[in-house]
Amino acid sequence: MKTVHKIILPVSLGALALIAFNSYSIRIPRGAVAVKGFDIKKYLGRWYEIARFDYRFEKNMDNVTAEYSENPDGSVRVLNKGYDYVKKLWQESIGEAKFVKNTNEGRLKVSFFKPIWAGYNVIDIDEDYQYALVAGSSLKYLWILSRTTSIPESIRQRFLEKAKRIGYKTEDLIWVRHHQ
Repeated sequence: MKTVHKIILPVSLGALALIAFNSYSIRIPRGAVAVKGFDIKKYLGRWYEIARFDYRFEKNMDNVTAEYSENPDGSVRVLNKGYDYVKKLWQESIGEAKFVKNTNEGRLKVSFFKPIWAGYNVIDIDEDYQYALVAGSSLKYLWILSRTTSIPESIRQRFLEKAKRIGYKTEDLIWVRHHQ
């Protein structure tokens, strides 16, 4: 009986910790609101990363793109690609995204390393789905995306002002280079 307790207790605690971590990791930053009336069909396709905060998974990357396509089960396939200019090689990562609540709200969770999920919150998008502002689970993660390798100054300012109001340190953004 003692052996069973030695196994069950750590496994149970580990499972609870994983559930708690995943609940925390799919949050939306305080002050941020996901887009209502979100249409995943319009969002699918290729996006170019215009700006981001530096973090280890995209360190030293330029020419970064994200390609979203629908899986048969209704989830979204995520293909992230970028060129590591230090190692001089292309890298890609395949993940999956699912809606957190409603399919008409831009709140998704994404995983590249199951069972760990992270928040992917579309907090601003233009009416033609050409430019998007995406927040992660905390103020450490923010992306500005575009269907092309550039973004109009008016959209850039709109997104930066919104991010600043939420609490993002936009002066720390990395502006991604794209080589044609």
